[in-house]
Amino acid sequence: MAVSMQTLIDEASVIPVLTVGDVAHAAPLADALASGGLKVIEMTWRTDNALEVMQAMKAARPELIIGMGTLRTGDQSRACLDAKADFLVSPGLTPVLAAALLEVGLPVLPGVATAGEAMQAAEMGFEVLKFFPAEQAGGLPYLKSLYGPLPDIRFCPTGSISAEKAPDYLALPNVVCVGGSWIANSKMIEAGDWDTIEANARRAAAMKP
Repeated sequence: MAVSMQTLIDEASVIPVLTVGDVAHAAPLADALASGGLKVIEMTWRTDNALEVMQAMKAARPELIIGMGTLRTGDQSRACLDAKADFLVSPGLTPVLAAALLEVGLPVLPGVATAGEAMQAAEMGFEVLKFFPAEQAGGLPYLKSLYGPLPDIRFCPTGSISAEKAPDYLALPNVVCVGGSWIANSKMIEAGDWDTIEANARRAAAMKP
């Protein structure tokens, strides 16, 4: 069943941003995140096996909503659709990529870093925007300042957001969820530290606004 943007927003709190190269890690990782109470996951396309890992995670825990991130081309977007990704995420947005993302028809969190980029993305029809890289692009003060002139634009800030800072972001009126790699970083995944990942997931799930 297709996932809507509203469902994505309703189910997300902190979205784990994952980089996984070994398909063998997919099932235990999915179990740890789901057992911790998280429902929405982003798999980054930064490894050769990223799509296969995403599919294996969905097979292990079908209740998870798993999207593909770091998308930069139309071909990647269409491959994600064919692989049954639930949503798409990009680090930035160009007219060519925007057209491809909209054509695929899945919920999309396109990356923006300025007020102008946010306005352009909203004009193109994107409902929720990924503010990236969040901390480096101005963080909490910048997002607060955008709410006045752009109160109708909603964001999912991602980029160097820690467990300590995530609740402050979620408290902003124009933030619907945040992305965080701290829940399951590459070191934890490669070490098979599923208990820590589950504990981090439980802490993140409790932050739901």
